[in-house]
Amino acid sequence: MKDALNEKAKKPNKKSADINFYLPFGYEVAEESPNNIILKNGSKQYILFNNPQENKRSDVVYQSTIAQNKDIEINEQFKESDQFGFLIIKKLEEDMNEMTIGIGGTKITTLIKTSSMKNEAVVMAQMIKSVVNENR
Repeated sequence: MKDALNEKAKKPNKKSADINFYLPFGYEVAEESPNNIILKNGSKQYILFNNPQENKRSDVVYQSTIAQNKDIEINEQFKESDQFGFLIIKKLEEDMNEMTIGIGGTKITTLIKTSSMKNEAVVMAQMIKSVVNENR
């Protein structure tokens, strides 16, 4: 996870509302609203949330995410000079988790089986790392 957040951002290949971002092969935009984009990959669903008022060093989205969630199993923060990243995992049932990965004012959340978390985290980190706000 930390390695993925420190990699060079993938080049955005998708535009939605006021943001550009990288959307991996097999993923599609299912729904859009001003701050949320619902993504799908097969039967999996992801919510990409973006607050364009917050930069990549902001912890506002992180703070509001942990305030809304109880029973967080993993709560990791990654601070670099140019960004604040986080990983939050909440166990829902035996083999199902809610995983949220964020950088600054952008986060992505999905429901994921424990066995798929590592691979999924890398792809999710690539997507949020690539987000570029057009108004900035």
